[in-house]
Amino acid sequence: MSYTTPIVSKLYCSTSQTMFGVRKRPHVVNGGGFVVTDCSTQKVVFKVHGCGIHGKKDELILRDGDGEALLLMRRKGGMVEALSIYKKWRGYSVNYEGLQKLIFSLKEPGNSCLVKNRGIKISIESSAVGNKGWDFEIKGYFPDKHCSIVDNRGNIVAQVGMNKEVEKLMESKDLYHVVVKPGMDQAFVFGVIATLDYIYGESTYC
Repeated sequence: MSYTTPIVSKLYCSTSQTMFGVRKRPHVVNGGGFVVTDCSTQKVVFKVHGCGIHGKKDELILRDGDGEALLLMRRKGGMVEALSIYKKWRGYSVNYEGLQKLIFSLKEPGNSCLVKNRGIKISIESSAVGNKGWDFEIKGYFPDKHCSIVDNRGNIVAQVGMNKEVEKLMESKDLYHVVVKPGMDQAFVFGVIATLDYIYGESTYC
């Protein structure tokens, strides 16, 4: 599958490389989360709501700039989850009628939060998965804000980083940037980043 093909929607596939700024929101009554801004236009493109909006743990919502729900990320639970060495998250698209369709699955080794540079695998529901059994992998360490989303051919499709000037001014990593390559579905990228944010106990965690 070519990832010039939309994963969530063609509305979020740009023909040019795009840099976004991500600013975390503090944990308040209605949950934490973060806001994503296009650095060239200064327009809010996405908002992520963490725990607190619906009072549900292990559930996140990615919305567009107008507040419409695009993706629901939910951690799989139950006895199978408890017995597995893997923790599995699933991302569902949400349409205007509230119907959900599975878009991606993210597999996180049980001890990945303790080990740096352990790859986290992502599978796309609609793809014909190749020999590797996955479509994307997280390389690097998200809490350091130094990681990439890489496809199964080894191409970097999105990078998370810190602006050095901003980093000098801020002790915390409440502001960072994400560069998304041309043709890559930006909504999918930020659905994955929202899930990583929760896994590592950051702004969306409860």
